[in-house]
Amino acid sequence: MNDNEMMEKEEIFSKVLRAGRRTYFFDVRATKAGDYYLTITESKKFTNDDGSFHYKKHKIYLYKEDFSGFTEILNEMTNYIVEEKGEEVISERHQKDYQKSYENSNEETKEEISASTESFTDVNFDDI
Repeated sequence: MNDNEMMEKEEIFSKVLRAGRRTYFFDVRATKAGDYYLTITESKKFTNDDGSFHYKKHKIYLYKEDFSGFTEILNEMTNYIVEEKGEEVISERHQKDYQKSYENSNEETKEEISASTESFTDVNFDDI
């Protein structure tokens, strides 16, 4: 690998955001011409049935000429979400008293589960 290829792979400045099973890597890298660009990598951990695990990664390359438009749209989208739904996380998994269904299985019988699912309303998403 020559010096230019080494420079392209070199991380100039990096930050890491750990978020549960996901980790986000923000890396400033150098082009062959010596200019800088940003890579954003999402790494998500998956556990296999045998207990082993693997990671899936997705990467975005963001160049200086796109910074303004990217930042503008990212801010617009995040502001929209916070204005519409607030900052509180709504997902069941993030609730303080959340328990997986198999953790509750000792407390509920199959009849109780069956009876509770009969009260669900069938929703046609085309109507939404």
